[in-house]
Amino acid sequence: MIDFKKLPRTEFAAAVAQIAGERRIDPQTIIESVKLAIVAAYKKDARERGEEIDPEAKYEVELNPESGLAKIFLIGKDGQKKEVTPPNFGRIAAQTAKQVIIQKIREAEKEAIFAEFASRVGTLVNGVVLRADGPAVIVGVGKAEAVMPREEKIPGEQYVPPVKMVFYLKEIREDDGHRMMIVSRAAPQLVEELFRREVPEVAAGSVEITRVARRPGKRTKIAVQSHQNGVDPVGSCVGQEGARVHVVMDELGGEKIDIIPFSQDIKQLVKAALSPAETISIKKIDDQKKIIEVEVPEEELARTIGIRGENVELAGELVGYEIEVGPTKAKKAKIKAKMATKKETKKLAKKKAAAGKAAGTKKKVAEAKKNE
Repeated sequence: MIDFKKLPRTEFAAAVAQIAGERRIDPQTIIESVKLAIVAAYKKDARERGEEIDPEAKYEVELNPESGLAKIFLIGKDGQKKEVTPPNFGRIAAQTAKQVIIQKIREAEKEAIFAEFASRVGTLVNGVVLRADGPAVIVGVGKAEAVMPREEKIPGEQYVPPVKMVFYLKEIREDDGHRMMIVSRAAPQLVEELFRREVPEVAAGSVEITRVARRPGKRTKIAVQSHQNGVDPVGSCVGQEGARVHVVMDELGGEKIDIIPFSQDIKQLVKAALSPAETISIKKIDDQKKIIEVEVPEEELARTIGIRGENVELAGELVGYEIEVGPTKAKKAKIKAKMATKKETKKLAKKKAAAGKAAGTKKKVAEAKKNE
């Protein structure tokens, strides 16, 4: 391993040390890139001079780390080395290898960036919207570029360059030999990590976010519990006058957030999850089919179910059961009684009408006989 700090400050050594420092690349990686470039330049030069190059031949480069001067050796089948450096090769090699060296350095830089971000998968990253790439969005994250696929976008949210946003670094994906960072604005984990950033109790572990159910851009429900006596998990996440939860909501473009206390008692958890409904009666829990039947007063039915079933579906996701909601039986009985009363009234009216009709007919018959 070459220690460039101990080498004389020649132009070549200084350049390698500078690139290594600025790009955060191992100097040895740069040296190996230079050697590969020199071999490529030698083969190209040899072909241009009409020489035949054995594709199976092996070459070795000795590179002076102080001056950058190189010697090329052909490795024979017996392992013996034969120098094959052409006259005046330094100038040709420098011109030909320049682009190859730059490319190798870029690749090494990219690898260094991916290595850095690999340890940050599952956390928040600050990014700036750069451009659209079909249905996806390209996001600048530090010196790297990340991709936000269509399914990771919040429906209706605008991604106009150069908008700055907070993203969830979901994964580093490999596709056809190319690696790319995948970021998300729709992942449930984004909400969890935003609370971790804004709520010291969550960051410290005294408050835990146990479950998250989310409809990106519309509503999120989270269940929280405390691991420390005297710490209110819901109050910690809401903050004084809602300060903490409003920061998270603003970061998500005004998405509504319901924070409920987690409970091992499934009935208590269901009642809390169905907030803002208040009067909830648990009628049946089917653990095998994962179905819970609940009843609420008719006036709370719409609020319990939510717009297009959003509230009850999110509550079901949070609890882990399908929740079926219906009106209370007392209300049902009252409705049935009203319907029965209406039917009886109609029947009585029909009887009266029939009796009146019959009496009228008899009167007409009697009058006819009298006239005769």
